[in-house]
Amino acid sequence: MTIKDIAKEAGVSSAAVSRFFNGGSLSEEKKNRISEIVEKNNYVPNQTAQTMRTGKSGQIGVIVPKIHSDSLTQIMKGIAQSIEKWDYTLILGCTDFKQEKEVGYIESMQRNGIEGIILMGTVMTPYLASSIKNCKIPIVVTGQNFESVPCVYNDDKNALYKLTQIMLKKRKHLAYIGVTEEDLAAGKARRMGVEKAWDEAGFDNDKLIKRISEFSMEGGYEVMKSILESGNKVDGVICATDNIAHGAIQAIKEAGKKVPRDISVAGVGNNWTDIISEPQLTTVQLFYEECGITACKILKEMMDSDDNKHVISRVMLGYEIIERGSI
Repeated sequence: MTIKDIAKEAGVSSAAVSRFFNGGSLSEEKKNRISEIVEKNNYVPNQTAQTMRTGKSGQIGVIVPKIHSDSLTQIMKGIAQSIEKWDYTLILGCTDFKQEKEVGYIESMQRNGIEGIILMGTVMTPYLASSIKNCKIPIVVTGQNFESVPCVYNDDKNALYKLTQIMLKKRKHLAYIGVTEEDLAAGKARRMGVEKAWDEAGFDNDKLIKRISEFSMEGGYEVMKSILESGNKVDGVICATDNIAHGAIQAIKEAGKKVPRDISVAGVGNNWTDIISEPQLTTVQLFYEECGITACKILKEMMDSDDNKHVISRVMLGYEIIERGSI
């Protein structure tokens, strides 16, 4: 069955059927007649043909480093809410932290008529920078502040600066468990925020215990265990993520110590697990859902612009410190 066949059976023009599938203006009577014929014949429009005809696929690509993440889930919620209003479809690509897959998805999504891409929490490599620069469709990055690329990112440095100041009111022998500094936001910026507060408090930089962990509870557990076994005096631990913080708490408890009586712990993210942990975790609230909504707003502006490659919007979101029982 073709659009022409549907038009004939419904007693309308082919243009009316095209408007029906493309969301154009149409009377309720004609919509109902066309819808009845479409449902009766289980007709599905050819997406490729529709894309060739209109120049629009009605699809947005989202590239993520992993799918089992509370923060990414919240960002995805914001994206889904936004594109639903546009009547667009979301196409998801997961890289499993393999950087070459990012470029592969960008190239594949362009070839398949995707109208715009949101790229989450990534490391900027020369290869990726070249791919973004040469991309023919709009791209917005979330979670990182990259120059000359539309971005929505968090105020990671100041968030950790404030969190460390709060910790230093109660503790003087701190450890910081961070992540790889290839990640400029969660790695470098957060570490710089901790160091800024530490320096302003008048402590020597070499007295701050600094370690690198994987982005996981297991990583936080292993790193905290090694800190405790090293014999270094520590009464407070700041972690780059909540998952790392929960791992650190487990190691502290296994060592026979109490949180926060012996060692205070804080993280970043405000995940649902923070509330059910014992004690509840002090953390930084980052506005992930707003991040997804804002990224979509920027992307839509680029898609609607005649010169989308020159629409460079970079938005920094705020944060909130959530104090609970762990400090």
